[in-house]
This record gives sequence, structure tokens and C-alpha cells, in this order.
Amino acid sequence: MTAPEALAFVARHGVVLQAARGPVPSLAEAVAGERIRGSWWGHAKGHAIFAASNAVADSPDVLVCRLVQGKVTYVHRRLWPALVRLAARFPAESLAAVREEHTAAGHHRRLLTAFADWVPADVERAAGALSEREAQAQLEAALCGPLEPVRPSTSRRRRV
Repeated sequence: MTAPEALAFVARHGVVLQAARGPVPSLAEAVAGERIRGSWWGHAKGHAIFAASNAVADSPDVLVCRLVQGKVTYVHRRLWPALVRLAARFPAESLAAVREEHTAAGHHRRLLTAFADWVPADVERAAGALSEREAQAQLEAALCGPLEPVRPSTSRRRRV
């Protein structure tokens, strides 16, 4: 799968997991062309999965967050207004933008941008034009099921 094909995969599905299994498609398994047992790093197509994941994560049209089951999730820009419209239904940490950075020492550092800080003005306007019902329909279609009501929790992760 090429970088443009990986981006098209995310655009088509709207919400995609990086590698985990869940209610939405997995980019890693799409690249591999099969279900992956264990870590995708050890898969024969591990380098292709890494390249596709990087291409998707680097796209300005993809939000990388932990929306689905606390796992790395890619959300295409076409769904950002619906996500913003229904933000109160999700824990704030699941909507934070996640970015990985390589330090000079060769380590990985995860950087989080709070939900309110990554939302572009045009997306805010589009969210305001959506009814709650329209937004819910869009997200439920992409998430392959109904949205759960938000329950107060002290847990860092919430399953969607």
C-alpha cells in the first residue's frame, strides 16, 4: 500500500485504528492484507506498515488521537466537524491530538495537543452548522455502531 493509498483508506473509512483490533478497520491489517498475530513490527510487511502509518500521521487531513478504545486512532478531516459537535460525549483526553517526536538521544516522545487547541476555526464553524443528530449519524457510520453515553470516569481511557 502506497502513502496515497493509505490516506485514501483513512478518507474512505473516516475512522481507522493504527494497528489494534476493534470496531473499525486497522491500517496495519489493511497494509498486511491479513489479520496480524502479535506485533506488526515482526510482520513481513512491517516496513510497509511503518511507512503507511507515518504517511497517515503526517497528513494535515488526519487527526491522530486515542478515540477508539484508547488505541491510536486516525480520524479523517471530513469527520472533524462531527467530532467537535459531539465533543462533550467523549473524555477530553481521547480527543487530544497525539504526535510522536524523535529526540536527539534517539528516544520517542509523545506530544499531546489538547482538544480545544488543535481544532481549526473552519472546523469549529462547520461543527456549529451541524445538528447533533447529523453529527451523531456521521460518527456512528464511521465507528460502525452507536455512540455510548459519556459516563463520568476517573479512567484515562474510555471505550467507544
